[in-house]
Amino acid sequence: MPGSLPVNQNIEILENGKTVRDVIDSKIKELDSAPFFVANLDCVLKAHLRWTKNLPRVKPFYAVKCNDTPTVVSMLSALGTGFDCASKGEIQLALSLGVTPDKIIYANPTKPSYHIKYAASQGVDTMTFDNEEELLKISSFHAQAKLVLRIAVDHSKSLKKLNLKFGATLSSAGKLLERAAQLGLQVIGVSFHVGCLCTDSLTFKRAIADSRHVFDMAKSLGFKMSLLDIGGGFSGTDCFVNFDEFSEVINESLDEFFPSESGVRIIAEPGRYFVESAFTLAVNVIAKRTVMNETEDCDNTESGPDRTMEYYINDGVFGSLSSVLNFPEVKIEPYLHRVKRDYKSVIWGPTCDSLDKVLENYWIPELRVGDWLLMDNAGAYTLSICSDFNNLKEHSFTFQHLLTLTTDSCVHTTSTGPDPLKLCVDQPANERFYAHNVKNYENNAKYNINIGLCDCKRV
Repeated sequence: MPGSLPVNQNIEILENGKTVRDVIDSKIKELDSAPFFVANLDCVLKAHLRWTKNLPRVKPFYAVKCNDTPTVVSMLSALGTGFDCASKGEIQLALSLGVTPDKIIYANPTKPSYHIKYAASQGVDTMTFDNEEELLKISSFHAQAKLVLRIAVDHSKSLKKLNLKFGATLSSAGKLLERAAQLGLQVIGVSFHVGCLCTDSLTFKRAIADSRHVFDMAKSLGFKMSLLDIGGGFSGTDCFVNFDEFSEVINESLDEFFPSESGVRIIAEPGRYFVESAFTLAVNVIAKRTVMNETEDCDNTESGPDRTMEYYINDGVFGSLSSVLNFPEVKIEPYLHRVKRDYKSVIWGPTCDSLDKVLENYWIPELRVGDWLLMDNAGAYTLSICSDFNNLKEHSFTFQHLLTLTTDSCVHTTSTGPDPLKLCVDQPANERFYAHNVKNYENNAKYNINIGLCDCKRV
């Protein structure tokens, strides 16, 4: 599966024992105080390999809205994933990086008319709907679209609930299918989303069973149903849920309700699953103040309870740390290089808004202005939804994308010298991976990812 990474991305290959932390240290010395991200692309690759091993029937369509860094999109494209795009801009990005229209699902049930027109002009045919007005728009601007009915499913076990906004109820699905038939539209499948960071694997079983019911309704109306989209909700770490447990339930449910012989193609829309753990954010302390606490034992300076340290950093909730507001359950745990006595601390973002509080009651060693804090698991819904509130242009982040080559890595270089550096991803013989079609597998395949040598260096 050929693919190329954007020429404007700074990529380093870590060899000879060098670590991501080493690169962060060197970047802190090289750069000014602007915040920056470091992305370990090996994490993205390993997530892909784990997915294809655990969910061999489910082809991932990466949710671009989660993190639209071009290198990530290009790498996943080279690995054979599809893409869940929710807007004209996301479709444009994917197409500009060489993604073909058939690898895109326009997964937004409420689309502006001119976005539908654009999708039609680019050959992006597969798209979702959940209401009659959307059917009317699609019939006017993209009558040849291949439609996927988004249904509402139980989201009570998810940390961020999406079905309050999207998804047709089972009781209304039949009428929507009838209306689509009246308009001469082509409905090919069903989609659902259990919500972000779902904590109960059985939620997927119930949603897949509901989808089977809608499939049967659609078939009774003459539609040729061929696609099931099981959405997202997969964590990028095992802190909330165990991916292996979820995979087992999903596989069993698919075998029960959509067995392989049914011919139904299965896709999903993972986002944070691929990128959350791959990115580390480095922020700089730009100011500090000490607030003395009113305690009876003010002389106890050894444990530091008599004071609260407040720090102001050059990123915050209006920037890439908006997850503090959007996903409060996801813990942010900044840390320092050195170890000292901890103080109860507050960390503020750089804006003038008092809402811009990143953390409070957080115990950390005393910092100096100019110190750097690192935040792991910073890949999901950070870059893609940060703003320039207060006209703080510092959010033009520097990126350093790393490919770590360890002794057990499945990535290795296949060329040296002046030619473009090529990386080869070996596919283990005992695992099955998707080739060009979800139904066609090959063993021992290799993915070639071409990276321009001028943008890639060994360190």
